[in-house]
Amino acid sequence: MQSYTIGQAARLLGVSPDTARRWADAGRVATHRDESGRRLIDGRDLAAFSVELAASGSEEDPSYTSVRNAFPGIVTAIKLGDVAAQVEIQSGPHRLVSLLTREAVEELGLEVGMEATARVKSTNVHIDRA
Repeated sequence: MQSYTIGQAARLLGVSPDTARRWADAGRVATHRDESGRRLIDGRDLAAFSVELAASGSEEDPSYTSVRNAFPGIVTAIKLGDVAAQVEIQSGPHRLVSLLTREAVEELGLEVGMEATARVKSTNVHIDRA
């Protein structure tokens, strides 16, 4: 499972590293330390927290806009069918859902808690693995 530094988590959540650090210090999101002593957040924990944060509509959340229609975020859910798949990405306060083939999800190696970027063009959402 992928883990994220406080800085990486902050970028994915659309907040400053200081805000992410305060949330971790307050126990709002669980952290652990790696062998060099850096605090890390498990990808699944970060995914769950990002959904909780977006649902809360907290005033701490800054507005978050896309640049060139790219929404960097974290995969929060994957639903696999026989042929098709549904992938959800939380990008700051934005929840994006993409329908794609199961084969594409498997080729990208997408998992809940993984960083990914949703790229939007017209009515299509394309997923890039980070």
